[in-house]
Amino acid sequence: MQSSLTTKLERLASRLEETTAELSDPLVTQDQERFRRLSREHAELTPVVERFTVWRRTEEQMAAAQSLLQDTDPEVRAMASEEIAALARLRESCEADLKRLMLPRDPNDERNIFLEVRAGTGGDEAALFAGDLYRMYAGYAARQGWHMEIVHASDGEHGGYKEIIARLAGPSVYSRLKFESGGHRVQRVPVTEAQGRIHTSACTVAVMAEVEEREITINPADLKIDTFRASGAGGQHVNKTDSAIRITHLPTGLVVECQDERSQHKNRSRALSILASRLREQELRAKQEQEAATRRRLVGSGDRSERIRTYNFPQGRVTDHRINLTLYRLERVLEGDLDELIDALIAEDQTEQLAALALE
Repeated sequence: MQSSLTTKLERLASRLEETTAELSDPLVTQDQERFRRLSREHAELTPVVERFTVWRRTEEQMAAAQSLLQDTDPEVRAMASEEIAALARLRESCEADLKRLMLPRDPNDERNIFLEVRAGTGGDEAALFAGDLYRMYAGYAARQGWHMEIVHASDGEHGGYKEIIARLAGPSVYSRLKFESGGHRVQRVPVTEAQGRIHTSACTVAVMAEVEEREITINPADLKIDTFRASGAGGQHVNKTDSAIRITHLPTGLVVECQDERSQHKNRSRALSILASRLREQELRAKQEQEAATRRRLVGSGDRSERIRTYNFPQGRVTDHRINLTLYRLERVLEGDLDELIDALIAEDQTEQLAALALE
């Protein structure tokens, strides 16, 4: 392992000791903000330092075993050779893990998100599929213990949604769902299909890290703000007050509607937050496209027009086309059992990053 990486890992080990001591200080525990920050840092450092500790112990054991290769007893030399081979495999595994753990962190990984699901080609069947996708993510959010709330929904004429936007809050929401953006395709026989023919419909999913208004500058002169009466479920206030908000960002043409909250002020604040997140996503996508000119990454390109996954009902399978992974448990996936898919996407992304670093 490179000496520069070893030096950095030694500094991280020292920092872990410091944070451990600080967290046991009564004065620190009284400062909630500082305690949360240190707890988060401690949690991030612990797996790195634990693996580094195993690597150092392995190096010491290998040095001891190497000295036994000079022993006069052939059995001792044979045992030492076997031990060295096993320790070499462990060392290689540790070094691979440490390189992965030391990859640059996505600054958005711990952010909450806005999840947008929109029906695409396929009419009523696409709207029904959008409803299936929303429930899939709702199921996954429940498994993770995240909080999920609908911000805006436009119902389909025969069920499902033309469009639905939800906010998801909790630990590592963005890091787990950031690769879900793109085109999702369904192949199944619609309920209304008398001939039993399989139809193909599509939806687009967008996952955007939540951005505070103060994090991105929006010129008020660039905004056209309309108020209107909320429609759909929502209690007695529906259709009685102009609490719903529609914001149009004139330079980009982006339109955001929010009618879930009871007050116009809250709807306006939430709509501006969604708009800020969409504008930040546009900036990130433009940057990604520039980087792709020199190094195109397989996962996470953020291209919503790209077909990323197919849900085939007749065969009971889900295929992620970016990593050529097919799972024959469609029902469980649609119930929110997404960890195998998400873990594979994260692993592929890390492999791509490591390969890119090796070329630099």
